[in-house]
Amino acid sequence: MARAREAGRRTGGSRTFTVAAPDGALLRVEEHLPASPADGPAPTVVLAHGWTLTRRSWHPVVEALLDRGLRVVAYDQRGHGGSSPLRGDASVRALGDDLAAVLDVVAPRDEVVLGGHSMGGMTVMAYAGLHPEAFEERVVGVVLVSTSAGDLRTALPWVQGAAMRLAARMPAVPTGRLVTHKGQRRLLFGDEADPELVRLTREQVAATTLPTLGRFHAALGLHDESEAVDRLAAVPSVVLVGSRDRLTPPRHARRLGELVPSARVVELDGRGHMLMYEATDEVVAAFDSVLAARSDHR
Repeated sequence: MARAREAGRRTGGSRTFTVAAPDGALLRVEEHLPASPADGPAPTVVLAHGWTLTRRSWHPVVEALLDRGLRVVAYDQRGHGGSSPLRGDASVRALGDDLAAVLDVVAPRDEVVLGGHSMGGMTVMAYAGLHPEAFEERVVGVVLVSTSAGDLRTALPWVQGAAMRLAARMPAVPTGRLVTHKGQRRLLFGDEADPELVRLTREQVAATTLPTLGRFHAALGLHDESEAVDRLAAVPSVVLVGSRDRLTPPRHARRLGELVPSARVVELDGRGHMLMYEATDEVVAAFDSVLAARSDHR
């Protein structure tokens, strides 16, 4: 289980900056350099977070990857964290273009391993579909965590869906007290949950504005990258899911395995949606495996 802290990572330095998306939205990006770089050339790991979260959700994994001598980049998706507030409708494909913009700045010539959690995994799929040549040239491994290629329309009951439609039309204020510790524990975590990690998750979700919550909920319902994901077959890929995931249940990971037969699908018993916190070691092991497979194929 992840340690409930976000400071003191073993790093050779970090910096935070902004990258402009194609439509002018500013994306907050955080680059971490290892204290002891890996021997020889190594890819940059670029991480995309999930719906209503921020780049903070990846920090336990970032720490472990730094220990392996890797350069790691995590960023806030538009409408989340320190990135520009959401303007107009939301779209997963716009997030795919955002990822392309980030990669053009942080790794214009480097090989990259992409990691995506939940909506971040959908971002990776959208990037692969929208930018196939760049994906083929740059990407040498993919780790998808708690995500789906599509068919999410029935993920929430009707009443909750109506609440999301209302939220989409509300002023840009944080969800705040509407998000409870108990609710996040039930919705996002599995059998065993560290209360401090639930608190960290709840802080991120509560800081997300109502329009971001509602408009991206609608966008996730429209998301379908079932035709794009076959591009993942060209690179080592791992798909992780918790058996107790209530947002993207195991059937979504299994479908990804059907769409990309070369991908390794790992179902973690008793875990929920927040695998970076609940199953840090297993998520890091997935990155280890795609990095090792990349080395074997060089």
